[in-house]
Amino acid sequence: MSDLHVLALGVGDAFSAEHYSTCLALRAEGRWLLVDCPHPIRKMMRDASVRSGVPVDLDEVEAVALTHLHADHSSGLEGLGYFSHFVLGRRARIAAHPDVARRLWDGHLAAGMEHDPRREPTARNLDDFFEMIPLTEGAAVRVGPFEIECRRTRHPVPTTAFRIRGGGRCVGCSADTEFDPELVDWLADADLVIHEAGFGIHTPLERLSALPPALRAKLRLAHFPDHLELTGSGIAPLEQGGWYPV
Repeated sequence: MSDLHVLALGVGDAFSAEHYSTCLALRAEGRWLLVDCPHPIRKMMRDASVRSGVPVDLDEVEAVALTHLHADHSSGLEGLGYFSHFVLGRRARIAAHPDVARRLWDGHLAAGMEHDPRREPTARNLDDFFEMIPLTEGAAVRVGPFEIECRRTRHPVPTTAFRIRGGGRCVGCSADTEFDPELVDWLADADLVIHEAGFGIHTPLERLSALPPALRAKLRLAHFPDHLELTGSGIAPLEQGGWYPV
């Protein structure tokens, strides 16, 4: 029996009115890894816990594997940093490629986190709240019971897809991307592949529907718009709050 499971905290795209933004919680050996961290992350975890019957909260999270800095993937990091600092008494851990992490503080978090009237004139910085774990293409990085490999995707900002191993199994996560056959081939080594589907700069569902049946059988859809017609694609969508053994 697999010791790697996926809990779908959210499955929608950035504009969804029906679902939380796409976010995954992977569990192996009793520990959790988040793939991305949108707001409101603790509410998302609670709702998925209630629906699935599998409890999870931030105190059990080993790290966040961050794909990129678009807000629907990273807007919960401020809350994670504050909760970890003030409630858990520790720094939150973020695993990210250096190109993804480069503007995490100055371009995303500093406006809401650097000011502390108790420490003036010294401002807080990224290291006060977060421990950064650099990921690199071409090599796996161990984070607790997980091993994370990353690969760049086709997206307007630096973005990485992941292959994440734990408990003897592997999950592939496309992150946001245009359709990229080479990326699909890279992800196909995983036992379960979670791929986005959408419009514009995202992967058209019809391109995934044209993949070989054996590959489609281990694909699951995520990051989809509310009005995307998912039936007939031959690929099952993730359900928000769904619990999936790998």
